Amino acid sequence: MEKNEILVIYGKDPAAMAIRLAEEAGLADLIGSREKRIGLKPNLVVSRPASEGATTHPEIAAGLVSYLKKNGFANLVILEGSWVGDRTADAFSVCGYRKLAGETGIELIDTQKDRARACGCKGMNIEICESALAVDFMINLPVMKGHCQTLLTCALKNNKGIIPDREKRRFHSLGLTRPIAHLNTVARNDFIVVDGICGDLDFEEGGNPVYAGRLFAARDPVLCDAWAAEQMGYTLQEIPYIGLAEKLGVGSADLSRASVRALDGAAGAEAAGAAPRPQGKVRRLAEHIAGAEACSACYAALVYALSRMDQAELEGLGGKLSIGQGFRGKKGKLGIGRCCSGFSAHCPGCPPSGAGVLKFLRQCL
Repeated sequence: MEKNEILVIYGKDPAAMAIRLAEEAGLADLIGSREKRIGLKPNLVVSRPASEGATTHPEIAAGLVSYLKKNGFANLVILEGSWVGDRTADAFSVCGYRKLAGETGIELIDTQKDRARACGCKGMNIEICESALAVDFMINLPVMKGHCQTLLTCALKNNKGIIPDREKRRFHSLGLTRPIAHLNTVARNDFIVVDGICGDLDFEEGGNPVYAGRLFAARDPVLCDAWAAEQMGYTLQEIPYIGLAEKLGVGSADLSRASVRALDGAAGAEAAGAAPRPQGKVRRLAEHIAGAEACSACYAALVYALSRMDQAELEGLGGKLSIGQGFRGKKGKLGIGRCCSGFSAHCPGCPPSGAGVLKFLRQCL
């Protein structure tokens, strides 16, 4: 797998999907020596199950552990530190990682209890937990979701879990953007598998999951986050730590040079099935949608776009937006996705990005 590639897979079985991504990426070859110490870094910011949109599905880690052991890698650890207001030990239990450790024998490391060492991160000194510094190859397992301060949290911000609580507090006092970017000049991002199954709409603690049934893999954390931002309807200017990380040499945010490949082609999005009944804010946004057999990823892109619009814009749409396979060959006013190509105006894509849908809707207004 090349640094400019992003591999995307849809489905209902996160473990099998993670294994497929690892196989397609040639993960074993990327790691190399079977003697290396391999870390898996999920997002367990709070003690809430993954279905609520805040934490990494344990099945993803389970699939990767299975793949790694099958390929001769035995020195494996899962390491994480929840946010200051929660206990990692509780998150390990509630989120299913304690059970995974019992089944596989993999070591769990609570970085809240770890020693840390000051590291020079290209102009900023940051304390990083020694367990993370001891890893030879890091597999970052972030959740693609919204955030109340930075708007997006994905690969780059997920590494905040490898610093001690006192450093997390300092990050917030500094405004997050600069320290997140500088941290990633030292924090390892050797391989990234993003949990895009049902990340929260706009809050890192969950509660408003947007079901997309998607995982994607990358090797460049900057490119990874740039693509995630586009899927959620954001510009790079709205997520400034991505651009700053690029300037610091962490990676490239140039999506025009990215090679994005859906493993089962455009039709693969259908494998994720229909989204479950929406909750909270997502349910209110769904009132503007007329869905008929809509693929989850396409539906999620529309939800993300609608969440970026103000009330006047939503009212200006003048009715519900059509989306889904049930509209193939039919005519209408406004449609989202390739299935609505017969409509007077439709947003192309299978699935389209949140940014693409937002631009289309605002052009229509």
